[in-house]
Amino acid sequence: MNCFILQTVQLLQIEAVNKAFGKSVVLKNISMTVPKGSICGLLGPNGAGKTSLIRMVNQILLPDSGKIYLDGTLLAPKHNRIVGYLPEERGLYQNMKVGEQAVYLARLKGLSKEEAKQNVSYWFEKFQISEWWHKKTRTLSKGMAQKLQFIIAVVHRPKFLIFDEPFSGFDPLNTALIKSEIRQLRQEGSTVILSTHRMETVEQMCDHAVMLHKSEKVLEGSIKSLQKQFQSGLYEVAIKAVDKEKARAVLSSKYTLLPADFRSLDEDLTFNLRCDEKLPSDQLFRDLLNLGSVSHFVEKIPTMDAIFKKAIA
Repeated sequence: MNCFILQTVQLLQIEAVNKAFGKSVVLKNISMTVPKGSICGLLGPNGAGKTSLIRMVNQILLPDSGKIYLDGTLLAPKHNRIVGYLPEERGLYQNMKVGEQAVYLARLKGLSKEEAKQNVSYWFEKFQISEWWHKKTRTLSKGMAQKLQFIIAVVHRPKFLIFDEPFSGFDPLNTALIKSEIRQLRQEGSTVILSTHRMETVEQMCDHAVMLHKSEKVLEGSIKSLQKQFQSGLYEVAIKAVDKEKARAVLSSKYTLLPADFRSLDEDLTFNLRCDEKLPSDQLFRDLLNLGSVSHFVEKIPTMDAIFKKAIA
């Protein structure tokens, strides 16, 4: 029963995968899942094994051992039609016409000629590049070529999308456009792996994250569960105390007071405060109320950047 549940709620399931090139181990006993309908951040420093893992899911590389399941069945060539892949190292046929190339690659994913033309036309109009249909790919700017590769990855409306550093080379406006499109694809039913070095993007877009370091998995879970796991009991606090020195002395006897990185409008007593993780926040709040009127009380949630640094330290 448990196996059946896993296969219905996880689109991708990787079990004890290993990969080496000669004596160089690139993946060591990797097990992970990607929930259906999620955007999963695949994180890790350069050389962690992210690209090798992505290439295995795309069946460009084969694991030395272990198993990969996609949509409940063992990974096989038939799955290529439900996967869309945007690699970090972009590659286009430079002497081919833009529209012709997009239609050709869409047909390789199983679309009929008519379906391919309709879908490509839809995306070209959406991205406002229809006038480039008959131009050679080599005439495209870097940003335009990036848009074309994104379209090629999604044109067959795949169930599973893998984006490896999808925002590389984009200006802020086009980055916002691609982020919006990825969210929309998820809303329409696609599951997404997003491999990126931008931790703020993971916080903004991802529900789930997997972190690799030195060929091994070091973290996996929902973004909220990872933030909870790395909470350090740090709060931003501002109180309007009658006697500020007394309040500071009382609090410092029980808690660790740190310099504040925010300011209160009324010049209240402000600080960052760290308390023992076993101490409930309502107890801290009561202690503050005993000293004055509380105008600011916020728990500082760890950022994915801070989590990333702690996990690989």
